[in-house]
Amino acid sequence: MSKQIKVMVADDHSMVREGIKQILELDGDIKVNAEAGSGRECIDILDEKNTDVLLLDINMPNMNGLQVLQYLREKKTNVKVLILTIHNEVEYLVRAVEIGVDGYVLKDSDSTVLKKAIFTINKGDSFIQPELTPLLKKRLEDKSTSPKLIEEKLTRREIEVLKLLAEGLFNKEVAYTLNISEKTVKNHVSNIFKKINVSDRTQAAVYAIKHNIVDIF
Repeated sequence: MSKQIKVMVADDHSMVREGIKQILELDGDIKVNAEAGSGRECIDILDEKNTDVLLLDINMPNMNGLQVLQYLREKKTNVKVLILTIHNEVEYLVRAVEIGVDGYVLKDSDSTVLKKAIFTINKGDSFIQPELTPLLKKRLEDKSTSPKLIEEKLTRREIEVLKLLAEGLFNKEVAYTLNISEKTVKNHVSNIFKKINVSDRTQAAVYAIKHNIVDIF
């Protein structure tokens, strides 16, 4: 019998973690040896657990998935990282690939795709969900064209606010971080949305990632 692949599941929803665990352990080839509900907890547990593959959600508190990935790559951690996310926007995928992700799979995928991705990256190969590959290729080709400078649209303070929004901070947390009032933050957010033509925080985060202005870590 081949050696079990030890997998850690990092997702802020306990029911999702439990569902993934049941799916992965069905055949006996994979063992979920650790779970985490936030980015920081994920990093702390990884220091204690001998893990082969990390299943990493993007939307998490206390460091999102991309921040965790960046941290692990900077520390040159050996664990293979597979992002498992609801986000099918190509910007998230491009950012993850640029940082050095091993695999990228959407949560609505079939369980066979997820298992194939785990086996593939555990062997040392990369795995991008097939439906996403054409989008990734086109987006990387488009990067050769020079984007309009963000500074032409946003003030320095607005860029600071946008970065924090993209990291998942609420207005109150942004206000505390930048030492400004919550009302001022609301005004900045309103101005940012108008200037970059978005209507919510998720779209603003995608914009920030697309234009490479997010401080991932």
